[in-house]
Amino acid sequence: MTTIRVRLTLIYSGLFLLTSVVLLITVNLLLRQALDARIARLPEEAVAPSEVGPRPDRPLRPPLPELVNDVIGYHWEVTWFTVGALTLVSLIVGRLVAGRMLRPVHRITATAQRLSLSTLHERIALSGPQDELKELADTFDAMLDRLERSVAGQRRFIANASHELRTPLAVQRAAIEIGLPEDVGEIRRTLLLNNRRAEHLIDALLVLAQAEHGLDKRTPVALDEVVRLVLAEKVSDGITVTGRVEPFVVDGDPVLLNRLVTNLVDNAIRYNHPGGTVEVTLSRGVLTVRNTGPHVPPERFGDLFEPFRRLETTRTQGAGLGLSIVASIAKAHGADVRASPNPGGGLEFVVQFNRIPRSARRA
Repeated sequence: MTTIRVRLTLIYSGLFLLTSVVLLITVNLLLRQALDARIARLPEEAVAPSEVGPRPDRPLRPPLPELVNDVIGYHWEVTWFTVGALTLVSLIVGRLVAGRMLRPVHRITATAQRLSLSTLHERIALSGPQDELKELADTFDAMLDRLERSVAGQRRFIANASHELRTPLAVQRAAIEIGLPEDVGEIRRTLLLNNRRAEHLIDALLVLAQAEHGLDKRTPVALDEVVRLVLAEKVSDGITVTGRVEPFVVDGDPVLLNRLVTNLVDNAIRYNHPGGTVEVTLSRGVLTVRNTGPHVPPERFGDLFEPFRRLETTRTQGAGLGLSIVASIAKAHGADVRASPNPGGGLEFVVQFNRIPRSARRA
């Protein structure tokens, strides 16, 4: 695939060479025509050599038509040499000119590639004449201004929603626990269960929104320690959870990474059968969570990472946001996540992380 710079170079060189070749050929043809016309007007004895031998005091000269052919032949040789030299010069100059003209485009591209939600304050700020490229850069800067304001507004909304939604639920839970006596048992348990579900749903939605907005700051995180901490906190009746982890450092957010591992392990426990197993491994930046459980139809794999999608199970249902949160957190960390069925039932989730450079770790 040729770049725009190569295409512009070829176009510039092609047009330059085309005009140069046409000019030189035209000059040669006109020169030949003019010389032939001048020779035709000369006397016969001036055109052809005398049949009598040459005079001793005058050197032997070739006939004029032959002399014209020699001159024109030499002129054509010089012409093709000039065309070759011009080809080389036009390619070099065309590449330099094309590179200079495309320099603002490279600057716009570099800025766009460097941008993330944590660097939306950067601008191209292209200087120079008010041409099409500067207009493009100014339009891009204006779009970044609108995007930065939008992201700032959404972050404020998430922060406000986190407070405004959790506070009434906490008050409601306290009122249920304190205000309702124990003898109303079933009603009290139902209200507390729904209250907890609402809190979990709000927490999941807020985490999902935070993950989809990217990471404000990145720090080196020991992912193996995160996995060990999650496994140490998991207690599940009838499900055996085992882990095998190797040291690995990833550049990201420790809270979100903890939620990613927690959601994968919770999902493996929830969608399992009594006496089943959950295997968690971390090796060379690949986090694998494998469980036993019911068979998952192939047509359901497209729904696994969609919000509010649940697999049928006899165990307690969640909000249907766990795996969508996993996918969003993995994307925010530049990781790939995929799911595949196990031969005997259950699923295997694999998250591929990128190792950070040692120089970044030392920093």
